[in-house]
Amino acid sequence: MEFIDLKSQYQASREQINARIAAVLEHGQYILGPEVAELEARLAAYTGARHCITVASGTEALLISLMALGVRPGDEVITTPFSFIATAEVIVLLGAVPVFVDIDPATCNIAPGLIEEAITPRTRAIMPVSLYGQPADMDEINAIATRHGLTVIEDAAQSFGATYHGRKSCNLSTVGCTSFFPSKPLGCYGDGGALFTSDDALAAAAREIRVHGQSRRYVHTRVGVGGRMDTLQCAVVLAKLERFDWELAQRQRAADSYEAVLSGRVQLVGQARDRTNVYAQYTVVVEERERVQAELHAAGIPTAIHYPVPMHLQPAYAHLSSADACPVASNMAARVLSLPMGPYLEDTEAHQVAQSLLRALRVPVPATDFADEPV
Repeated sequence: MEFIDLKSQYQASREQINARIAAVLEHGQYILGPEVAELEARLAAYTGARHCITVASGTEALLISLMALGVRPGDEVITTPFSFIATAEVIVLLGAVPVFVDIDPATCNIAPGLIEEAITPRTRAIMPVSLYGQPADMDEINAIATRHGLTVIEDAAQSFGATYHGRKSCNLSTVGCTSFFPSKPLGCYGDGGALFTSDDALAAAAREIRVHGQSRRYVHTRVGVGGRMDTLQCAVVLAKLERFDWELAQRQRAADSYEAVLSGRVQLVGQARDRTNVYAQYTVVVEERERVQAELHAAGIPTAIHYPVPMHLQPAYAHLSSADACPVASNMAARVLSLPMGPYLEDTEAHQVAQSLLRALRVPVPATDFADEPV
């Protein structure tokens, strides 16, 4: 069993992907070729944002967003400690300070009720992460930002395609950033990302920053980076976009299959009713994680931990806050466990994984419509 089955995904879209790649090889415009503009237009229309700017990675999308906002050394950016390190990394790279606010134990997203007390005169932005594929509490966060004159950047690296109150992730705040890393719900075959905004000035700044701050060739009006997304990677995403909505429906089906067995028996990361989830990861909360993970591995079931050490305890960032500053994040980091997930995970496989998890947890296994066989 694959933790994320990218091989089956390729086979399902093989003709479209190969044709898109072949077209790039024929025209030879590997940097900012026509597929780049085509993808940006398609993704902007998909989210409802006025602008989409493709970039070299999800990390680059966050960095360029902060640069476009003019974040400088000494500024503070409020964010979650429970995410991939890139969320804090880009803040520190600009000489700014990440201010970690603890998470909601139900969803593992940043707790909006704790944000306001973390705001100081140096705060420039709030960067919530839509973790595991579910948007954060964006209305509450946006309202706080409005009261204090701050900008909200949604780190939507895991949630592209999800909705919140009927609106698409990446178009829930001033800026939204996503990743097309291969394992993401919409992934390319290397690194890639995009940022979204309906602010014309921010979009113009971001487009300049991604090409070394150029306003036109060899005229550098601002400090920038080499942050373009390759044409070949845009071509791959364009091909995959044709089946994306179908794949999201299949991810929900797989999640439903897990829940049918696990609900009420295992602690699940909570799903809020006013939003959808693209299940970049399907994550449960367990005790004795090392033993449980080992027993699942012995049964042929791959697992992962997203994330085992919260950012406020990482060696490079530990000086920014006390070790006990975010107790919920620390607790969840010691207990979360991600199970196989993807559009090509069969119901029978999901039920078998769930049953194996219950056995490892010493929880009675319910009867299902599927044969209870080893994976």
